[in-house]
Amino acid sequence: MKIKKNIKAFFKELITIIVGILIALGINNWNENRKDKKYIDQISSSIHKELTETNADILENIVIQESFIDSLDYYLEDNKISLLEITMKSNGFYLPTIKINSLKALSNSKIELMEYDKISALANIEEQKENLKTKSERLADFLYSNLKETERDKKEYMKLLISDIINTEKPLQKGIESIIND
Repeated sequence: MKIKKNIKAFFKELITIIVGILIALGINNWNENRKDKKYIDQISSSIHKELTETNADILENIVIQESFIDSLDYYLEDNKISLLEITMKSNGFYLPTIKINSLKALSNSKIELMEYDKISALANIEEQKENLKTKSERLADFLYSNLKETERDKKEYMKLLISDIINTEKPLQKGIESIIND
């Protein structure tokens, strides 16, 4: 009889301990989920802000770049005006700043918490950023090595390089806009 009472008491204590552990695990999981949601909300807010700024910067720069192309067109036949002079008259050449620091922070920590579609879209932006960097380096190399050139073909080639950059920026801007409005 005494053994049965001891076994019953043991199981009561064991059940109490198990229930206590399960409650503690439930509370811990709830707290972790709450922290993860807060983190994702903060990262999402930062990404939205960065992309909004990037979107505005791209739109501004496209206008400047198209104006640069107009200047090149205007001086296309003028063999007295060099690429350097056209660049100076156009107030230089500008590229947008593409901000994706929040994506880097996310990818270094809890990327699995973000939806795949968003991560994929942000990764595409990063890829396009690198693409723009390569194209801008090509433009800078060309311009630097041809600053004094006045020939039509050099001006045409510069127009092509700038147009190529714009043709990369426009779909990038549309993609960013769709993420912002999502």
